[in-house]
Amino acid sequence: MPEPTKKDETPNGEKESVAPDSSEAPMPTPEISLEVSPPPPEQPVETEGKDPQPIEVIKPVQPEPVENGSKEPEPEAVVVGAKEQVESVNSEVKEEAPSPCSPPLPDKDDDATTNTPSPPPPPVWSLGEGQAPEDLDKPVDTPPLSSLLIERPQGGSITVGGDISFVAKVEAQDLLRKPTIKWFKGKWMDLASKTGKHLQLKETFDRRTKIHTFEMHIIKAKDNYAGNYRCEVTYKDKFDSCSFDLEVKELEQSQSVDIRSAFKRSSEGHEDAGDLDFSGLLKHREPKQDETPEVDVWEILKSARPDQYEKIAFEYGITDLRGLLKRLKKTKKEEKKSEAFAKKLDPAYQADKGGKIRLVVDLADPTVELKWYKNGQEIRPTPKFIFEQKGTQRILVINNCGLNDDAAYSVAAGEEKCTTELFVKELPVKITKGIEAVKTTVNERIELECEVSEEGAQVKWCKNGVEVPTGPRSRYRVKSDGLKHWLIIDDASKEDTGTFSLMASGGTSEAKVQVELKPLKIIQDLQDMTVLLGQPLKMHCEIFPGNVPGRWYRNGQLIQSNDRINILQRAKNHRLEIVNSTLHDAGDYTFVPEGYSQSLCAKIHIVDPPRVHLESLNFPDNTVTIVAGNKLRVEIPISGEPAPRVVWMKGERVILDSGHRVRAETFPDHTSLTIDIAEKEDTGNYKIVLQNEAGEAGASVKVKVVDIPDPPEVPLVTEVGGDWCSMTWEPPIYDGGSPILGYFIERKKKQSSRWMRLNFDLNKETTFEPKKMIEGVPYEVRVFAVNAIGVSKPSEPSKAFVPLAVTSEPTMLVVDDVTDTTVTMKWRPPDTIGAAGLDGYLVEYCIEGTDDWRVTNKELTEKTKYTITGLPPEAKILVRVRAINAAGASTPRTLQHSILVKEVIEPPKIRIPRHLKQTYTRKVGEAVNLVIPFMGKPRPKVSWLKEGQTVDPTQVTIRNTDCDSIIFIRKAERKHSGMYDMKVEVENHVDTAIVDIQIVDLPGPPQCVKIDEVWGGNVALDWTPPKDNGNAAITGYTIQKADKKTMEWYTCIEHYHRTCITITELVVGNEYYFRIYSENMVGLSEGATQTKDSALIVKEGMQLKNPEYIDHDFKEPPKFTQPLINTFAIAGYNATLNCSVRANPRPKVIWMKNKIAIIDDPRYRMFSNQGVCTLEIRKPSPYDGGMYSCKAINDLGDALVECKLEVKVPTQD
Repeated sequence: MPEPTKKDETPNGEKESVAPDSSEAPMPTPEISLEVSPPPPEQPVETEGKDPQPIEVIKPVQPEPVENGSKEPEPEAVVVGAKEQVESVNSEVKEEAPSPCSPPLPDKDDDATTNTPSPPPPPVWSLGEGQAPEDLDKPVDTPPLSSLLIERPQGGSITVGGDISFVAKVEAQDLLRKPTIKWFKGKWMDLASKTGKHLQLKETFDRRTKIHTFEMHIIKAKDNYAGNYRCEVTYKDKFDSCSFDLEVKELEQSQSVDIRSAFKRSSEGHEDAGDLDFSGLLKHREPKQDETPEVDVWEILKSARPDQYEKIAFEYGITDLRGLLKRLKKTKKEEKKSEAFAKKLDPAYQADKGGKIRLVVDLADPTVELKWYKNGQEIRPTPKFIFEQKGTQRILVINNCGLNDDAAYSVAAGEEKCTTELFVKELPVKITKGIEAVKTTVNERIELECEVSEEGAQVKWCKNGVEVPTGPRSRYRVKSDGLKHWLIIDDASKEDTGTFSLMASGGTSEAKVQVELKPLKIIQDLQDMTVLLGQPLKMHCEIFPGNVPGRWYRNGQLIQSNDRINILQRAKNHRLEIVNSTLHDAGDYTFVPEGYSQSLCAKIHIVDPPRVHLESLNFPDNTVTIVAGNKLRVEIPISGEPAPRVVWMKGERVILDSGHRVRAETFPDHTSLTIDIAEKEDTGNYKIVLQNEAGEAGASVKVKVVDIPDPPEVPLVTEVGGDWCSMTWEPPIYDGGSPILGYFIERKKKQSSRWMRLNFDLNKETTFEPKKMIEGVPYEVRVFAVNAIGVSKPSEPSKAFVPLAVTSEPTMLVVDDVTDTTVTMKWRPPDTIGAAGLDGYLVEYCIEGTDDWRVTNKELTEKTKYTITGLPPEAKILVRVRAINAAGASTPRTLQHSILVKEVIEPPKIRIPRHLKQTYTRKVGEAVNLVIPFMGKPRPKVSWLKEGQTVDPTQVTIRNTDCDSIIFIRKAERKHSGMYDMKVEVENHVDTAIVDIQIVDLPGPPQCVKIDEVWGGNVALDWTPPKDNGNAAITGYTIQKADKKTMEWYTCIEHYHRTCITITELVVGNEYYFRIYSENMVGLSEGATQTKDSALIVKEGMQLKNPEYIDHDFKEPPKFTQPLINTFAIAGYNATLNCSVRANPRPKVIWMKNKIAIIDDPRYRMFSNQGVCTLEIRKPSPYDGGMYSCKAINDLGDALVECKLEVKVPTQD
């Protein structure tokens, strides 16, 4: 809660602003530009000559608490007492702009004015960001009230300096987040920005009960904290508000008010000179005693003429004539005859603080209802406010008057109202016995005593003009007993020297306090010490007087306590302890007692034996490995205090720091060995020796110099293949001081200079087999040795070699023909021939049961067919063939079974191609060329018949060979269609086959196209199929329409299957012709059949009512209309499995082999078209044989068909 701004006087007489914060430090006064407007229209003021103009006042102001909302200027206020301006403005605001929870009462005395000129209104004093004075009477827009508060803050009453708390609770059962709460004083003063030592706001939440608790604590309340407060709670669109009052009671004090002093102006030359100065009374200062006798100035002014006002004011010392005239204008108004009051309240009353006052009115009608108000708030009977009546008199008795009773009072009788003002005077507190001067030494007790004229008086202790802090942690204690007040300092210090004063409302007492130091005596001085590094360091001294603090310094730098350094003081003893001493702890130490110029000094010397820290190198076995040719620098940390002398040695030789290639260097914290260019001779042990006054230490470091290995021996190629070779080599003689990790192998063409590495991973062995070489190209190879240091130089290249390979064995060796003395063999070339090419073939045979292979051809044959002659009849022989090239003979291809040298009759067999097993269809005019292979020995006899008749050679050309028959028709015609019978004969063996050839043409147009019915915009057509279907089934019809006016034809529908149709959406009033084309697999008919009559679409015709049909449910579970058939397939030729299924909705088809689903297998292809399901097996092998099944699934069920597939491998007969 904001603390009221006060004006106080320092001991030098200067005015000082005391801020409301806890530090009591003065705050700079801001300058605020305020514009004072004329009085509002509700309170008219009659002026002489011209209207009052707005006045802009530049005046330093301090924040001032405002009660019941805001401060509003009252142009017609008249000052009667010391606080009249402030309290009268507050009372007017309370009556005119009360809080929203308390509606204002009407005041009918505001219209009583006089014709005297009105002084300019006082400045508008503001606190915070509130409403402008002209907006105070406007209604405040607030959200609609809702029941958010389950516990509302209640009003209360406390005394000045007391504490009080107000609590508001909100239930959060239905709230998603915390509600927003604001605390206000009056109408607009938000207290959130006023929190401090007098006002605290607290928020808590109970998770168990789901209740938010909001608290406002007022601490050490002051008299101006009284007033109306408001609590507002908002959550989204909900709003709740509650108002409550705080009454602050004061202690009983009495003080007389001098009206003349209230109207004196301050004339000390300040910026506010000329305004009313109430600081004397507000600060409870003792009023200046006037030697003139007490005179009732108001009675003199009331009876005097207006031209005598200035003379009377000058005579009685009243300088604020404008304020006096303003008040007198209200008091001298003509009294209207009141119907309710026989005698009204006096304009003003005065009472002493703690006294008693009686406000009396006389009623004209004793039966009228009477209400008393204080600052617009109705007064209820309490022990403080007592209502009395004597006849027609009504009396308000106010007991124990306090400063908060200094307010505007009014009484309402019916609709009439009269007002008055009560001024409470507080007597000044005088100092009866002043403070005495004190002179003492440190650590002594100081007690300052003063006596005042009133018990329990509020006083303030100051030091050098600044208020002395008296909190719980302060060195100062304040005590009072009756009229006496003490300021106690238990342990005096030199800083307590100064001027101490006690300030009361009626005076000030000052006294000087001087605190001096006691003489310093050194009982035990500091001692010089030498400490080993890491050992604790303890320094001690003893001085008198005790309890004198001091500071420790090292080399002039202040030493602070930490985890390692501990500073102790016990009475006269002062100790400095360092747990683990370091080199930085060495130096000059000084202890300086606080407040004394003397100091105690000592020197600390830290020593450390020399040490070599090899563990920080992280080298295994303290061995440093360096590659030959590189620079080596080994830095070894050393320690010792003072810095040790370092000597490097290799064997008996000392390494100097002036060496050229090998040298040693020493630094404060490390020593180093440097070898600029490492050589093999630098390998060995190096010894380090350290010496200082604290001792000696030594260590050794081993240096190992390594290099790349020598190149291996020349590689030897032991074996050569078509694209590979085999090679071997010997390891290098010198491995470079590091084991050989492996070898790299490179090769190149002999004519080329670019070597290509063959292995990227090290080869651990001394043999290797290069691959992927080009046959017939000469190559060379070489080898690199690799160790941990690097790769050696390459070996010498091997001798050049050329990769060559024999061909692979011939393929497809079969018997072509056998007679009684000859056997004809045929084969295919080898799959792999190689760069050496193929020179020819060598054919050999032997009699079954012997290994005597005989070469039949003395010279190589380049053909892949050869006849072996001169064989004995009915002998069984074995035959083999070799391919020969420059690299030699290939592996022989041997016939697996023996051959009987005897002519064999082979029954004929016709191999109908797969596409001829069904009807072979061609269009008219296309060529027909059919090749039908067959088998049989000796050469079969072939004959052809068409429909049982001999084929006319002029129409169809037939050619026969030893293994096939060809039917050729250059230009097909429809008469060439029919069943062709083929017959193959070998002696008594016969084989037949039938080929169905169908030659198709365009169909003829439909017949008898007629209009059956015309209704609305619809026309029903009917026709008969064409007489000539073009030797193929009719697949559909195309219907077109034409308007009779334009005769431009437009297609209505295509691929229509039925012979009747209804054409819709025809334009009313038009006349249409229709024509129809027939369609088969060749295409549309050349001509179309047109309707003889036209169809007129009548504008007003009969309305055709379409019959209602029940939709047929076409849904059905899967059903295979054509199952799978067991099939034989030839290995290496594609095979297909076909079946057809019917289902609605469309089924999901799954193919399975041996009941395992076929998914994403590239050897299988699956097709589905119009219910026909096909599985194609690409180049099957015997492994692809087995049980195949096709499964169709939809929402209504599933179906499964199976078949067996056998894959046969053709024999080599």
